[in-house]
Amino acid sequence: MSGRLEKKMAIVTGASRGIGRAVANSLAAEGASVVLAARDRGRLETVAREIVDASGRTDSALSVPTDLTSEAEIDRLVKRARERFGRLDILVNNAGVAVKAPLENTKTEDWDRLMAVNARAPFLLCRAAVPLLRESGGGVIVNIASVVGVKGYVQQAAYTASKHALMGMTKVLAQEVKADGIRVHAVCPGGVATDMVKRTRPDLDDSVLMSPDEIAEIVLFLIAGRGNAVIDEIHVRRSASEPWFS
Repeated sequence: MSGRLEKKMAIVTGASRGIGRAVANSLAAEGASVVLAARDRGRLETVAREIVDASGRTDSALSVPTDLTSEAEIDRLVKRARERFGRLDILVNNAGVAVKAPLENTKTEDWDRLMAVNARAPFLLCRAAVPLLRESGGGVIVNIASVVGVKGYVQQAAYTASKHALMGMTKVLAQEVKADGIRVHAVCPGGVATDMVKRTRPDLDDSVLMSPDEIAEIVLFLIAGRGNAVIDEIHVRRSASEPWFS
């Protein structure tokens, strides 16, 4: 790798598996130090070890088990990151949860949980991150939304609503922090080979799903590309699916 992110510091949520794990590895491979956030302490520490082993740098990864439904734990995550590294340059809001049910059968507690993780947690993290990114002279926020942040799929009302909320916040924040040199991006993937997709879309053959590494490559491009060309929102579909143009 080229070391394009050397001396940069990133927070990645949902980093214990899937897209978050792939993103964390790709950022560290480019020289960034990565703070890993997720609930599963064991998986999180495994990812931290693989990053440290691959980079040869003990400061390349810090695991911070975090319940993203808790504002106090989100504040603790950002505080730990700042105490350890003294700065923040990159925030990747990747953590997400989903349920599959017709709207009339969707439980209130499921609706609240999806809103808490998929929309409220990114809001809280962005709010905490912006002053630190400003102090660092600018930075990047990447929000991992979904195809359902643009479309609407049956039996995914709560998930779709939460991702639409994330997209709305992203569009506003991008305008509010542009003058500070902070770029805010949204990535909207279709089916990716993650545990969540396998649970909610068991009808999809693994062979037609995108890989987490493919999404990580796109995220890295958005973060490391600091030229005059800026991409605000990227829609990514499976090659086997229909074009989004229709």
